[in-house]
Formats: sequence, C-alpha cells, structure tokens
Amino acid sequence: MPKTKLNIIKPFLAVNELPDGDVLARLNSAHGGMLNNPAYPNPPVDMPGFKAGIEAFTAAAAAALTDGGKVAVEERNKRRADAIIMYRLLGHYVEVACKNDMNTFVSSGFTAVSKPKPGSPQPLSAPVIASVEQGPPGQLILTFKNVPKALHYQVSYAPVPAAGASGNPTTIMVTNTKPPTAINNLTPGTTYTFQVRAFGKLGYSEWSNTAQRMVI
Repeated sequence: MPKTKLNIIKPFLAVNELPDGDVLARLNSAHGGMLNNPAYPNPPVDMPGFKAGIEAFTAAAAAALTDGGKVAVEERNKRRADAIIMYRLLGHYVEVACKNDMNTFVSSGFTAVSKPKPGSPQPLSAPVIASVEQGPPGQLILTFKNVPKALHYQVSYAPVPAAGASGNPTTIMVTNTKPPTAINNLTPGTTYTFQVRAFGKLGYSEWSNTAQRMVI
C-alpha cells in the first residue's frame, strides 16, 4: 500500500537557546496572534495566563540585567522557563489545529520551520555558554559548547551600563571552544555580559544565550 506523504507545518519551538529579547519577541507575537483567534478556540494555555507569564519574564529579565546578582538571575531563568513551556504547548496545539493551512498557521503568530533541500548547507545552531569563571584579577574565562561545522566563533562582551550610560560591546574572533576563552583587561568590580555566535558556510548563527558576571 502506498504511503501518503504529509507536509506538516511545524512551528519553530527551539527558542531556549535564543537571547532574552528574541524569546520575548516570539512570545509576544504568539500571544498577539492567538488572542481571540477563532481558528484556535481551545488553546492548552489561557491567554491571560500566557500574558502574565510574558510580563513576569519581561520584568525579571530587566531586573537581572540591572542587578546581575545570583537571585535576580535565578528568578529571570525561572520566569523564562515558565514562559517558554507555555509557548511550546501553544506551538504544538497550533501545529494540529491549523490543519496544514498556511494562512491559518500564520495567523497564530508562530513562525514555521523552514524545510531545507536535501543535501543543502544548513544554518548553524546558536552556541550555548556553559559558564563564565573568574581568572586572575581583571580576567574572566568563558566556556561555550562546540557547534558542529562551525568555522569560527565571534564573542561579544560589554560592561553592564550604569544609569544614563551605554555599554559599548567588544567583539573578538575565537577559532575553537577548547581551551576556554580568556577575556583580559577587564575592569575589576564591573559586571560584563557575554554572547557568542558561530560562523559557517551560510554566515553567522543566532547569538547565544546571554551570560554575565562581575570581574574581580
């Protein structure tokens, strides 16, 4: 018996490695698309609860960026995880409820996963920062995970700006993930944020998750 080929529209749900700003943009897009949308009458997450989760994550992300302390970062991570879980539940619901109709799918506010041609180069996934550790005074040591087929990496770091100031980022090229990358000549007592992206045949990946630490 011949098999029926199904061209299922799948939403992009791999948001966990995206920076906070990108995650929030996708969360708000999904909320705006699904709110009072007749194509999706029975979502597994109620929209007021989803909105509250987004707002809690937004506030916690801002507090973590300003404060930089362990408690603030842990709260940000918890609120982020809660919002992403709701987003993923809604995404799986959209995949089924849209009935493979692209117009219906797009109205949800989700983005469809692109279907690559067989054998064609694929965009690289974003790197994952594993840790930022203190080295000698004025140095932080950045560890991030290898991305298959990456040709090199770009590390961006900047001091967390004080009120009314701007933290200008510095970027450096890193050819490998081992040994960990030492960032030197940092100002003791200052908190820095770090992101990494990988470079491959199709260009740069998305930026990694944001990590931050105060240097001594």
